[in-house]
Amino acid sequence: MAQTIADQSVEILERAGVERVWGLPGDSLNAFTDALRTSDIAWMHVRHEEAAAFAAAAEAEITGELAVVAGSCGPGNLHFINGLFDAHRSRVPVLAIASHIPSSEIGSTYFQETHPQELFRECSDYCELISDPAQFPWVLETAMRTAVEKRGVAVVVVPGDIFFEKAPERRPAAAVQATRPRIVPAESELEAAAKLLDAGDAVTILAGAGVAGAHDEVVALADRLQAPIVHALRGKQHIEHDNPFDVGMTGLLGFASGYRAMEKCDTLLILGSDLPYRQFYPQDATIIQVDVRGEQLGRRAPIDLGLVGDVGETARALLPMLRVGRDSDHLRSALEHYGKTRAQLDELATDDGHTPIYPEFLTRLIDEAAADDAVFVPDVGSPVTWAARYLHIHSGRRLVGSFSHGSMANALPHALGAQAVDRDRQVIALAGDGGLAMLMGDLLSLRQNDLPVKIVVYNNSSLNFVEVEMKAAGIVNFGTGLDNPDFAAVAESVGITGIRVDEPGQLRGALKRALSEPGPALIDVAVARQELSIPPSISAAQAKGFALYALRTVMSGRGDELLDLADTNVWRRLFH
Repeated sequence: MAQTIADQSVEILERAGVERVWGLPGDSLNAFTDALRTSDIAWMHVRHEEAAAFAAAAEAEITGELAVVAGSCGPGNLHFINGLFDAHRSRVPVLAIASHIPSSEIGSTYFQETHPQELFRECSDYCELISDPAQFPWVLETAMRTAVEKRGVAVVVVPGDIFFEKAPERRPAAAVQATRPRIVPAESELEAAAKLLDAGDAVTILAGAGVAGAHDEVVALADRLQAPIVHALRGKQHIEHDNPFDVGMTGLLGFASGYRAMEKCDTLLILGSDLPYRQFYPQDATIIQVDVRGEQLGRRAPIDLGLVGDVGETARALLPMLRVGRDSDHLRSALEHYGKTRAQLDELATDDGHTPIYPEFLTRLIDEAAADDAVFVPDVGSPVTWAARYLHIHSGRRLVGSFSHGSMANALPHALGAQAVDRDRQVIALAGDGGLAMLMGDLLSLRQNDLPVKIVVYNNSSLNFVEVEMKAAGIVNFGTGLDNPDFAAVAESVGITGIRVDEPGQLRGALKRALSEPGPALIDVAVARQELSIPPSISAAQAKGFALYALRTVMSGRGDELLDLADTNVWRRLFH
């Protein structure tokens, strides 16, 4: 029997080492899923295509290799778009196979007709429609190479009838695998960077996701420069551990010591970071930026020198050019400030019997109970704030999230993808109650795919981070309350171990039980709704906005909310 386009697609994916395809079946995808049925590639069935795209993004983040999603025409693959935007913004290699209506009907407003090649163009580095079977192997391989080389999303749109067509004959091509080039700035550019760095008396390093794999090189550079290392959220897992120069995180979720180390420097060395918040960059410092993507240089702050290069390779080449014997009051001051800031944060993560439970205390206990190689997946919103401040990401741990796209509901589907890579590795989703509810149907995907993810729900019956934003803007909270079910009971109803926690004294036992479960488990924890995640720097506008919020809240007859806010925050922070 002649090989079909569907058969050929699966053969090319297998040759590239693809082990899983995430998705949901549909009529226009039938030929492809039938070809998968007789292959060694696992079909990872989900209940919502958005979850499939998020799962693939997490798989690609954990492995660094190509992950694949497939969806049926029209509304089917249209659901991919949020997860694909997340993968695209996170720079992870994902291939989306988007089936299409019959090729003869395109342009006729046929049933379920959309134009995927236009819809997905903004969230991909490559997006092409197959209109002739002869195109297919070339387009598919180009898409795969684009995804792995650019570390991004590639989309191949295939009309359902094309999958059934006879595949073109050609000799087998080499398996699509990512190359590993060495990218180092020119010697003259390195010399210019060394001159600027040697001229600085107070150097700070800002480390982002681009320092992955270059931990030791960056620490050695900090030692030579006597520079504190501040990290952005996506750099946390790569540089925070085993780092005597660490002074914490900056950005909206960061804390005071990271902000101060950048604000007080006279020279800033940005390594693989694209921190988007311009207000956190120093105003008068000399700035040198290193990034493997030249288009990112100078995008966030005016720079004095930009270098295109891999961070590890650049750091190794730059180190011998720098003067030795540097002494730095700036480093000593930054480390001292970090020690005080860290102690203040840790004091907020203790159990004083308060109910609802403080989210800081919950996160600290998760950190203590988790395995040394655990994967943590926080939802966007308040869980990601507490994860950033209270999780210790040792060299064996990983932190996965929607840190650039900033989508709600990422924790559960990202955890699906992370767990599928290694079913024996501990994966813990730190889910917001609003985020979990959005894609709650994919609790069923945990059970159906036998994935032992542990979910901790930060249940504050609100869109909590939105409420904080409203307070800062002087707006009375409205439309943010959530009438939640008992999430533990929901989990039990679908065959997942469910545990409800209302008292802080129950937490340790509940976590121990959940983490020892051989299958998936969910802990529904009632946490304080009014706990504030205070940013490292508060502007005058934010202070004014908060005062206005307080006045408007009292005037609207909701003064009890301010009393709860004071009980949860003010007295504890002042008198702890």
